Amino acid sequence: MMSTGFRTLVYKETLRFWKVATQTVAAPVLTAMLYLLVFGHVLEGRVEVHPGVSYTAFLIPGLVMMSVLQNSFANSSSSLIQSKITGNLVFILLTPLSHWEIFSAYVLASVVRGLAVGAGVFAVTYWFAELSFAAPLWIIAFALLGAAILGTMGLIAGIWAEKFDQLAAFQNFLIMPATFLSGVFYSIHSLPPFWQSVSHLNPFFYMIDGFRYGFFGKSDVDPLLSLAIVGGFLVGLALLAIRLLKSGYRLRH
Repeated sequence: MMSTGFRTLVYKETLRFWKVATQTVAAPVLTAMLYLLVFGHVLEGRVEVHPGVSYTAFLIPGLVMMSVLQNSFANSSSSLIQSKITGNLVFILLTPLSHWEIFSAYVLASVVRGLAVGAGVFAVTYWFAELSFAAPLWIIAFALLGAAILGTMGLIAGIWAEKFDQLAAFQNFLIMPATFLSGVFYSIHSLPPFWQSVSHLNPFFYMIDGFRYGFFGKSDVDPLLSLAIVGGFLVGLALLAIRLLKSGYRLRH
């Protein structure tokens, strides 16, 4: 049974981004829309990734998932670093919440924001191409797992960072490149063999590829393999985040 403190923390973290929805939801939706207009206009009719699937249709699931991942990370990381800098993190640490409850509350709020942005991106881009829903459960599974993974990574980044510059470096040199090199705008089969091998080392690739499989029933790798890798990655990150919370690393000064 969920404690009152857990529900309160989830509500606080959700309300935090929802009160500025123009910045946290509408702005990412507009950014994804611009990506679609630019790349779709330039490459539509010139690139066919899967037989019978237009480039615009191929691009839409990638943009949706990219938005889910980036905004899930932003929610937990920005919240934690702000609490550390302003000094109000102590009010969470002093509560009788367990480390699992603190972890779950931050990640759950991040999932809510990620899915909200993803739904907004899908709503404004759906009309630009004909999409099928070959395996809806795979869409839901990878959206939830991807959002939870990036929410957990955001929590770890927020714990590690002591100022906004460090958090920005984490996002700009790790999250952003991994997202853009995950196959959002292309299939890895279009890459030279060496870069295909490098792409298989990127866990973000499996999130994007598995999510896209849910729409078209076609993917670059076996979706079961993607699910196993993504699930294992989430478990590993969750254990690390819980350990950091339990030890008080860079949280108790």
